[in-house]
Amino acid sequence: MLAFALTLLLLLGIVIVLAYAERKVAAFMQDRMGPTEAGPYGSLQSVLDVVKLLQKEDIVPAAADKKLFKLAPILIFAAVFAGFAVIPFTPDLIPAGIGIGVFYLLAIISLDVVGLLMAGWGSNNKYAMLGAMRSVAQIVSYEIPAGLAILSVVMVCQSLDFQEISYQQGILLNRFPGLEFETNWLFGIEALGINTTNIGGITTWNIFRAPILLVAFVIYFIASLAESNRAPFDIPEAESELVAGFHVEYSGFRFAILFLAEYSMMVLVSLVAVILFLGSWNTPLPNLTALKFANWTTGTVGELSGILWGGFWLLSKTFVLLFLQLQIRWTYPRLRVDQLMHLCWKVLTPIALGIVLLAGIWRLLMV
Repeated sequence: MLAFALTLLLLLGIVIVLAYAERKVAAFMQDRMGPTEAGPYGSLQSVLDVVKLLQKEDIVPAAADKKLFKLAPILIFAAVFAGFAVIPFTPDLIPAGIGIGVFYLLAIISLDVVGLLMAGWGSNNKYAMLGAMRSVAQIVSYEIPAGLAILSVVMVCQSLDFQEISYQQGILLNRFPGLEFETNWLFGIEALGINTTNIGGITTWNIFRAPILLVAFVIYFIASLAESNRAPFDIPEAESELVAGFHVEYSGFRFAILFLAEYSMMVLVSLVAVILFLGSWNTPLPNLTALKFANWTTGTVGELSGILWGGFWLLSKTFVLLFLQLQIRWTYPRLRVDQLMHLCWKVLTPIALGIVLLAGIWRLLMV
């Protein structure tokens, strides 16, 4: 219960910061000021937005299916929030350390689709229904390349446990056979006989251990934008066509829940990307001869230093990916639905299938 409460508080804090950051990033890229009045540099704007939403009237359309309409936001947020249960925040802190965390995550967040359909259908509004159908088609489609990219990591690491995958990418515990050959081959230092298990840092991240996973990371990141309904994949919420998409009829607290779910999904997919590809809670700094940067910035398992360093590195990498998502939103125009599906089925999925095949071959050769 304590882990649940701490995770929820951490998520709420990140979402509030992210909402503020999005406004400031958008303003910077459009040569504007952004929020300036509420608090220093407008830093309290997101907090006041939450207060405003909580005070708004909760309106349920008279023609709506009231049970579906009221249940949909809860189901959408619950499906996303349940995914955080298997995320290892530090070497010692994980809400639910189960051995099939990757499989659980893929299964639980797929329930999000059911909630979106319920919101669209229950609203009894054609724009909401169109937005829901677009969203479901998009999410179901992009789950395939995203899942294949994740599968390639699972094949290389030989584990479905997020925590074990995290340990494999650092100096605390690296149990992957053949790591030295893979990393040495990548950096061309095989003649030196350097064991990167003891070097740690960025040299033991999955995208460097197995270079094919760098392509898998790019595929996953693009698919995660579609999973989160973020631009340029935001046709389910296309305000120029559908007013607001599947949540057009929602107001007050229920709209706040949908807003929280969308930003929570952004955080979740970024956390998964960091854990699977970018070293998880491990430090990016390697040990260099007498300068043991990796040892100094990793901490000790079971002690406060390990929790603080692990949490710092995980959240730092996550915020970098979140900032990249914000930049992409205000850089690229929205895709048409045919362009969106072409990218998924004719570009990303074939490449992802090829990466899975190469990951299998890589694993066989490296054992």
